[in-house]
Amino acid sequence: MIPWGDAVRKAVPMIEGKRVVVTMPAYYAEKTVGKTVADLSRDIVDEIILVDDCSKDGTFEAAQKLGITALRNEKNLNYGGNVKRCLQEAVDRGADIIILLHPDYQYTPKLVPAMAAMLATGFYDVCLASRTSGKGALSGGMPIWRYLANWGLTMVMDLALGTHHTEYHTGYRAYSRKLLERVDFHALRNDFIFDNQMFVAALRGGFPTCEVTCPTVYEEESSSIPFSKAVRYGFQCLKLSGQHLVWRIGRRLSGKGVRPTVGGMPEES
Repeated sequence: MIPWGDAVRKAVPMIEGKRVVVTMPAYYAEKTVGKTVADLSRDIVDEIILVDDCSKDGTFEAAQKLGITALRNEKNLNYGGNVKRCLQEAVDRGADIIILLHPDYQYTPKLVPAMAAMLATGFYDVCLASRTSGKGALSGGMPIWRYLANWGLTMVMDLALGTHHTEYHTGYRAYSRKLLERVDFHALRNDFIFDNQMFVAALRGGFPTCEVTCPTVYEEESSSIPFSKAVRYGFQCLKLSGQHLVWRIGRRLSGKGVRPTVGGMPEES
C-alpha cells in the first residue's frame, strides 16, 4: 500500500497552497477507521494523523495497515488530552489547516474539502460541522434526549457567547494554523469541554468562526459520551458560557468593548 502522504504529494497540489492535515482522536475505532479513511479525498488531504488513546482493541493496528500516520499514547489522556496531541502533531508536521475528525464514522468525512475551503479563503479560522442545522440529526439516529439537550444548550450558548451557530457540541471541527499558534490550547482541560474551551478562546482572540451542515449517522460502532459524563459536560458548557458572558459585560462596562485579547484563554471550567 502506498503511504497516504506520498500518494498525495505525487498526485495533486494542496488546496490554495495550504497543507491540509486531518487528525483523528481515536478510542475503540477498529471497526470504523477503515471506512472513515476511505471516504477522505486524496485531492485535498495531504496527511492523516490518527492518535490512539490506549484502546484495547485493534484500532492502532488497523490504522497502521491503512498507510496513514498512526500514533499511540503511552497512557490514556482522556478526550481533550488526546485532541491536544492530535492538534500539536499536525502543527509540528507543517499543517496550515487542521481538520479534527472522529474515526467512528458518525460524521461524514466527505465534508473535509468544504471545511478546508472555508478556512483556505483566509476569512475564517474555525469551522464547525453542525449536525442540527439540517434535517438529518434525528433521522440519522441521534437519540431524542441528546437532540433536545444539544438544542437547549446551543440556544443558551448563542446568547451568552454573542455568536450565531446551530451547534457547539460537534466533534468535527477545522482550525487554522494561526489560531493554534496563538492560543495556548495545552492549558485547557483534558475532558469533553476542551472543544468549547477552544471555541471560546478563539472568540476572545478575535478569530472568525463559521459552520457547515453535516449529516450524521449513529450506528452500533459509533462512539457516544456516557449519560453521566453528558450531564457533567452540559453543566460545564453552562459554566463556560456564563464566564464568557461576564467577560463580555465586563469589557463593555470598562469601555474596552468586546475586542480580542492576547491568547484568548477562557477561565477554568
